[in-house]
Amino acid sequence: MTRLEAATDTFWMRHSNPKSGWSRMLVLPALLYAVYRREWRVAAVAVAFTILNPILFSPPADDDAWMTRVVYAERWWTTDEARGVLDLSYPNVLNVLNIPASGYAFLTAYRRQPFRAVLAGLVSMALKLWYVGVLVRRYDAEKSRSS
Repeated sequence: MTRLEAATDTFWMRHSNPKSGWSRMLVLPALLYAVYRREWRVAAVAVAFTILNPILFSPPADDDAWMTRVVYAERWWTTDEARGVLDLSYPNVLNVLNIPASGYAFLTAYRRQPFRAVLAGLVSMALKLWYVGVLVRRYDAEKSRSS
């Protein structure tokens, strides 16, 4: 195993801690708040947290947690299956739809339209959870077939 492969494995293992995934769910609301309130330090902290988050937590003891399997499924989908994340096939189309939803959330936060920003932010988060939910079901099915 090369150093890059070892580093990649370490990254994915640490990122698969459920605390990593669930805490990342707070980043979009924090960024929308920062944009709405023009709190650029909050935005900078949220971006820094996003960058550091995948290495902040220790690897999980097992893969029982749903959010751990989310990370395993994302790795399986993008690496082993080489499916990418931004095409019009299902479930990748959910990520494509997430782009305008997130963009609209940030636009309305910037324009200080709180109802629209919250609604678009919720749509964005729902699309992400839908996407990863599909990936976990596919990953679990593939894993049970392989066993």
